[in-house]
Amino acid sequence: MRTVITGGAGFIGSHLTDHLLEAGDTVVVLDDFSTGSIANLAHHAHDPRLQVVEGTVLNRRVVEGVVADADRIFHLAAAVGVRRIIDEPLKSLRVNITGTENVLDAALARGVTMVLASTSEIYGKNTANRLSEDSDRILGSPLMSRWSYAAAKAIDEALAHAYWRELGLKVATARLFNTVGPRQTGRYGMVVPTLVSQALRGETLTVFGDGRQTRCFSYVGDIVPALVSLSEVPAALGLAFNLGGLREVSILELAGRIIELLDSSSDIELVPYDKAYGEGFEDMRRRMPDISLAANVLHFRPQTNLDEIIMRVAEGLSVASCLEASSASL
Repeated sequence: MRTVITGGAGFIGSHLTDHLLEAGDTVVVLDDFSTGSIANLAHHAHDPRLQVVEGTVLNRRVVEGVVADADRIFHLAAAVGVRRIIDEPLKSLRVNITGTENVLDAALARGVTMVLASTSEIYGKNTANRLSEDSDRILGSPLMSRWSYAAAKAIDEALAHAYWRELGLKVATARLFNTVGPRQTGRYGMVVPTLVSQALRGETLTVFGDGRQTRCFSYVGDIVPALVSLSEVPAALGLAFNLGGLREVSILELAGRIIELLDSSSDIELVPYDKAYGEGFEDMRRRMPDISLAANVLHFRPQTNLDEIIMRVAEGLSVASCLEASSASL
């Protein structure tokens, strides 16, 4: 099977590339390397079944070219990370909306199945226990760039659903809840690699706000097979699925657990949101998924617990640091 992955050099995309190459697919990666890295795919450098195309989903002609011979498409390319969304709201909106529409059009023209990667961010400030796929969205003012990512990804989902309902596109949507693992960096505000990296260096762990906000973290190795299932299970078409972990943990508790597991000498510092992101920043107090739909339709069962996730992120960061040091000495 010939599979196209937009954003395939990114954190999740590169793990999906690994999985599909191992399964025997030919994979075409489209990435502009704004957040992804060719280093994430370096171990496949001599695999003739992998083709890497540098380009943006904003370029309709490039998208049409990579999709021309595809059997399925995973659309993971997006402007991500709280820091980037705040700093570059206009560019982020264009990538996340116009880019997605370009991929949808290309998938429709080719007549192939498409999986759209969305996010738990679309639920906004809804603090309900176990958010289901039809839970209400509660967002802040559209004049605050903080909420532009949530708004854009919700439009992506609405577009995908309309393409399925009105035009017959075979598309399914994954709403990802805080996916974590090796190759993820803290550069754009990703909390687990940021805190783990600080702990490994013996630095103070910076926890924003009061630290009582809670999340459910999921391991990329559990998420990737579910993404593949979305492209293969007919009952998934036209639907959105929550994909996330089951354990709710506060960020303050997470930081303490990281210090304990890594036997770090680090302390914890609470940093006000205004200092971290600017005046008026808003965050979600709680984000907990109901994954029963994914369990029933996709047989999704997260297997990796939080301690294992932390250790695997730490191992990945340690390996990356060794590789950087080796390269610098050459």
